[in-house]
Amino acid sequence: MRMFVNGQAMSGGSLNGALRDARFLGPAETAARYRFFAVREEFPGLYPVPTGGHPVPGELYEVTYEILRDHLLPGEPPELELTVIELADGSGSLSMRMREESLSLPGVVDISTAGGWRAYQAGGAR
Repeated sequence: MRMFVNGQAMSGGSLNGALRDARFLGPAETAARYRFFAVREEFPGLYPVPTGGHPVPGELYEVTYEILRDHLLPGEPPELELTVIELADGSGSLSMRMREESLSLPGVVDISTAGGWRAYQAGGAR
């Protein structure tokens, strides 16, 4: 199955080791149906919106249930949950998304116009 990642699980990120046995399928982008948030400057999260969404860049991997269950999900923060998202090409993929109740927590900032997590970390749109 496919897993879209857009934060610390991307190549070079602190959680990318969880995907060492997964097959990298390449860069990908979400459909323009999401807002993108930084949480305490530590990790990002997608959130689906009916209007005003932006495409979010990331990476696509082919994962097994074992990789997902035993390696990737245990490292994900409690503010996120597993879901199915729409990619720019109209196909679907597993991904993590913000839990609705996490959107109003202290330290959550909308970074939808920053150009993705890496661009945000590099100083984009801060």
